Amino acid sequence: MLVMLLVVPALALSQAAQETRTLIVNGQPGQVNVVQMNGRSYVDLEALARVANGSLRFNGNQITLTLPRAASTPPVGAPSASPPANPGFSKDFLKAGIEQMTAIREWRSALANAIKNGFPIAEDWLAGYRGQAATALRLTSVAVSTDSDRNAFQLLSSEFNNMSKLSNQYVAARQSLTYIAPDALENDPLNQKIVSCAHSLASMAATGQFEDDGSCQ
Repeated sequence: MLVMLLVVPALALSQAAQETRTLIVNGQPGQVNVVQMNGRSYVDLEALARVANGSLRFNGNQITLTLPRAASTPPVGAPSASPPANPGFSKDFLKAGIEQMTAIREWRSALANAIKNGFPIAEDWLAGYRGQAATALRLTSVAVSTDSDRNAFQLLSSEFNNMSKLSNQYVAARQSLTYIAPDALENDPLNQKIVSCAHSLASMAATGQFEDDGSCQ
């Protein structure tokens, strides 16, 4: 409502319709007399100053109305003074990360089963597992949105690279006709590192928070 502050002659005021209304100034309500005249609304200066917690000053024919400034609010989208707390893993990343871990576990299980039972180990046979793990890793990268996601993705990438090295290692040994003991993986440091990293990643997935214990480095 456009409030016009005018000194209205007494005769005009007597002819105008007056009623008491609630005037809200800067969020503060107050009862003031509002005069309706010629389709416009007028209020008394002193009443307005009182409602708005302002002040009036008279100097000759000059009237000064001083109103307190409204508290400024930060613009929408302005950054807060302190950074938000770490939100942990995003929902999409956690889902994609679990699928990535599952793909690597299946890849390693297939390799371990072949070694234990003396089955032929060929690259074309393991390529399917490698491809599934690589696809899962790409989907995980797309789902990254928080700092925890980004940090965990580095560990998932490291786990994938180590599994690739382990797989290539035994494919090369088979091609060179090197004897592979049934319990070869149990004593393989790289395999042990992959298992330790998998346990660490599973623990993070359970809590939903990133915590690097060095197992995947």
